[in-house]
Amino acid sequence: MVKITDVARRAGVSPSTVSYALSGKRPISDATRRRVQAAARELGYRTDDGGRFRSGARAKVLALAVPMRPGIHVPVVTQFAVSVVTAARARDHDVLLLTQGEGDEGIGRVTETGLADGVIVTDVQLQDPRLPLLRSCSLPSVLIGVPAEADGLTCVDLDFRAAGELCVDHLAGLGHRTVALVGSPPEVYVRRTAFARRLVEGFTAAAGRHGLASVALPCGTGRDAARAVAERLLRDLPALTAVVVHNEPLVDPLIEAFEQLGMRVPGDLSLTAVCPAPVAAAARVPVTSVAVPAAELGARAVHLLIRKLSGAPVPGTTLLPPRLTERASTAPRGH
Repeated sequence: MVKITDVARRAGVSPSTVSYALSGKRPISDATRRRVQAAARELGYRTDDGGRFRSGARAKVLALAVPMRPGIHVPVVTQFAVSVVTAARARDHDVLLLTQGEGDEGIGRVTETGLADGVIVTDVQLQDPRLPLLRSCSLPSVLIGVPAEADGLTCVDLDFRAAGELCVDHLAGLGHRTVALVGSPPEVYVRRTAFARRLVEGFTAAAGRHGLASVALPCGTGRDAARAVAERLLRDLPALTAVVVHNEPLVDPLIEAFEQLGMRVPGDLSLTAVCPAPVAAAARVPVTSVAVPAAELGARAVHLLIRKLSGAPVPGTTLLPPRLTERASTAPRGH
């Protein structure tokens, strides 16, 4: 099948110019349009059957890229997907789910076929391989996450660096002097996933600012992983009295593991988490937490994308401030 990139190569222009020339969405010189149309005819390139590229009509569909990669926690993905679908339906749009694990193939396919009017991208990496296509193609996009270089992109996310700092500030304010971060699975950091890396940065910066002894460790999921990381922390940091958890499935297993090792929460060990509020509230010891506002992030992303589709101006990056809710899992040191 002839792709839009083939037409671009034959015409000597970018794929986005081909899309603009065939859709009429942006002004293109007559000479360039004729060259693109000639290349499309020579190669046998066709628009979708509905003729959206020719007419400029909209599909009333938003694509949602949620790559199912190792280390992804499916319930969190589901929360984001439901929030996007709910917000899109309120604006008379359907949602097309793209779950391909790596690269930009799904986004490229949507761009070429006109199946969707825009795309919301999740699980953003600091150097995300999808960014060159998102910057060059005609498909408007919004990222739930902020890459290292966000110029020219529209991004929305929780301020994860500030969230890491807020957890440490709370624990330091309770008198704790040794703190650990139990983070996401190792593969999440290997991919340089933006939210996980930024939370570590905030945790480390706040610990340094308060003069705390600290360590940050990745951790898999499950009770065996929780027990192993709890044992390691108590062995390496015998003065440990506070933990920040950024790994939603580990909240209950970690509390259980520490209790089995003789550390009562919060009597001997204060524990905070960055996770959805229902998870924190339902834990075996209700956990002081910074909520991950999946519903708000999904709704914001849809709102921004609809505005882009209408031609309205949108901010480059929107960071939601973290809010910490105190529950039973934190107490003053030595309480």
